[in-house]
Amino acid sequence: MTNEFRGDMFPEDARFAIVVSKYNDSITTKLLTGAVETLRAHQVADEAIDVAWVPGAWEIPLIADRMAKTNRYAAVICLGAVIRGETTHDQHINRHVSISLGKTSLVCGLPVLMGVLTCNSLEQAINRSGGTVGNKGVECAEAAIEMVSLLRRLPSNQ
Repeated sequence: MTNEFRGDMFPEDARFAIVVSKYNDSITTKLLTGAVETLRAHQVADEAIDVAWVPGAWEIPLIADRMAKTNRYAAVICLGAVIRGETTHDQHINRHVSISLGKTSLVCGLPVLMGVLTCNSLEQAINRSGGTVGNKGVECAEAAIEMVSLLRRLPSNQ
């Protein structure tokens, strides 16, 4: 029989960092609320949740990396909303954020969740922050909890 590893939804006294963008705060506040409520629903104490607000999505990777390197957190949840405009500016931001967060996750060896919406319109962002398509903040918090649990079950690389 094969060995199988799966995470569950019990974070076992883990600390979580959340980095959230102030830009498009009508959207990001809903993402943050969803993430925090989800963590609380899984018995994560308020004292085990640290939230850092940054000016915009571009700044998320620096603070996520700083928080990840403290070894204080089991996961870093990143929340933002980049909405396409008339130029390609959004594409440059989205590429920077996604590549940087992926690199931090691998270098630091902990989950860094990409809850930065990359939408074509404000309507899409509204739908993904608690509207008809769900809430990406909730999804990221659930994924963070599951990944923390899974990593704790895997053999150590030390």
